[in-house]
Formats: sequence, structure tokens, C-alpha cells
Amino acid sequence: MKRRANPHKIHHKWKRRIFVVLFLGFCCGSLLLMETQYGRIKKFTLLSPPPVQKPKIAFLFIARNRLPLVMVWDAFFQGDKENRFSIFVHSRPGFILNKATTRSIYFINRQINDSIQVDWGQASMIQAERILLKHSLLDPFNERFLFLSDSCIPLYNFSYTYDYIMSASTSFVDSFADTKEGRYNPKMHPVIPVHNWRKGSQWVVVTREHAEIVVKDDTVFPMFQLYCQRRSLPEFWRDRPLPTDASKEHNCIPDEHYVQTLLAQEGLEGEITRRTLTHTSWDLSSSKDRERRGWHPVTYKLADATHTLIQSIKDIDNIYYETEYRREWCTSKGKPSPCFLFARKFTRPAALRLLNMSALGALH
Repeated sequence: MKRRANPHKIHHKWKRRIFVVLFLGFCCGSLLLMETQYGRIKKFTLLSPPPVQKPKIAFLFIARNRLPLVMVWDAFFQGDKENRFSIFVHSRPGFILNKATTRSIYFINRQINDSIQVDWGQASMIQAERILLKHSLLDPFNERFLFLSDSCIPLYNFSYTYDYIMSASTSFVDSFADTKEGRYNPKMHPVIPVHNWRKGSQWVVVTREHAEIVVKDDTVFPMFQLYCQRRSLPEFWRDRPLPTDASKEHNCIPDEHYVQTLLAQEGLEGEITRRTLTHTSWDLSSSKDRERRGWHPVTYKLADATHTLIQSIKDIDNIYYETEYRREWCTSKGKPSPCFLFARKFTRPAALRLLNMSALGALH
């Protein structure tokens, strides 16, 4: 006698089959939907290229140790939202910028690892500049290279500064014929002829092409190492042989001549704007010792830090070069403009006071 199928079991089997069919249909539908969405996303990605990295300015700081004005620069760099700058710091060998030595995230680990001991008035200063350029040239997006001291402050906001520098196709190099001070050493001839000898501020802004020329230079730099160094002052005599007649000792400050002379030697003066973007006030009368007059710039202290001081610097629109009887009228994008984007030398209290007064950053 045949056993009759249990109707409950047959019903249960059909429910399972229907569930399997629905589940497979759901999976197939989901896969099709995902593939369709993926295709749309892929098509949108192909139609929308990734954002293009804009050219950058490399800010090259020459410092003794830490940067005393770092909070001023921190506020300045906060004005950039498009990754248009990079930072490199040359400090004494072994110094590290970390959370213990800087309060700005922009400067953490931005020190270079092969810095050298720098002595003012020696070729070690221009060697430090060459090392900074070597490191910053490794970033292919760096197109301008700006030297700054640890006592420099920005006068305008980041956007104005960036547009001012990048709108010019030239380097900004303060350069003029040095005909009065006699710093040219005849021993440099014929490698560096006297007609190529130039003087100017070390605080230059150079294009990538000119930065590469400085780094690759193996002709002018050795001459500076041999024949260009400052005259010794009494406080330095213990570190070197006592001069028989200090007045006859040759005097040459390498960083005030090197880049200028190199570019003249290379025939590239037509590719530079012959002025600096960093304001410095030289005190030629305060020192009673004639040997010291003009050796160092005025240092602005707390009491000097006023809106009036900053505005007086911003109002400068021309520079006169006595040795060439030349007046350089300052322009940007073909229109009259302020001459300076930066200023030195400021103490930490003075710079912080200006920052708190909101005297820095605005266009006017």
C-alpha cells in the first residue's frame, strides 16, 4: 500500500523553492544595480580629472635654532587653502623642529638634515642657501624660492603675497654695481671679472631655473670661499690670527654678493627684477665706532611695533640706487605697487604685538 505524501511537507518545499528563487532574484538585481552605479561613478571620474596642483612657493628660512616668530608665520600660512607653499628650515646641525620646539604644525620636521654651522660674513652662509635650494628643488611643484631670516615678518596676507610673486616671470634680486666699498678682490680675476661684480640683499626670490643655476654652480662659489670674507672685528680676533693692520684687511660679505654676481656672470640680469621684496632699515649713524656702522640692520623692538611703522613700510613705492643713479619704481602686474612684502628685523615681542593688533595681513 502506497504512502500518501504529506501535504504539509509539499507546501514547505514549495515555500523554500519560492524563497530561493526570490533570494537569487534579489541578489542578481542587487549586482546589476551595483554594476550600473559603478559604471556611472567610473564615467563621472573619467569626465572629472583630479584637481591640478598649483605652482608652489618654497619658503626657505635661515635660522639659528628655533624660529622665534613662528606664530606670525602660522597665521600667515593659515591663509592658504590650496597647498601653494612648502617650508624648509636651515638651523644649527642637530636641531629638530618638533612639538617641543615649535608651536606651529606647518614647521614640524621641516628642518633639513644636512645643515652646517653658519658664521656671519663667511661663505658658510651662502653654502646654507645652496643646501636649502637643493632640498626644495626636489619638489617639482616648487617654482619660486624665497629666502627669509628668523626675524622676518610678512606684511600682507598669503593670497596677495602669492599673486604678487607668481605673477612675475622674473626673479626678485636686489642687484647693483658695487663701485664704492671696494669689496671686489682682484684675486678673483679672471674667473670673476670686476665688471660682473654685484652687491645687494641676500633676501632674494628666485625662479626654478635660477635656483638650479645656484645649486649647480662650481665656478663662482669656490672663488667666494677663497677670496670673500668679512673683515675681522676685535671680538673675533681671538678666533683668527691678529691682523697687522685691520684697516687694510680686505672686507667682503659673501651673502651680499653671491647670487647677484653669479647671475651677472651667467648673463641673466635681463631675467631679474633688480630689487628685494624684504625691507631692511640700515642704521648708519647710531654706532660710535666707524668700523661697525652699516654692518647690521635696525632691530625693531616692542615700542617700535605700531601701525604707523608698518604702514610707512607698505607706502614705499620706489628704491634709489646711488651707485647706478637708478630709481626702481615698484610694479606688480604692470601697475604701481608696494615694494616690499616682508620686513626685518623684528624681535618676538614686537612681532606678536603687531599680530595682536591685526597690523599684518591686510592688503592696506
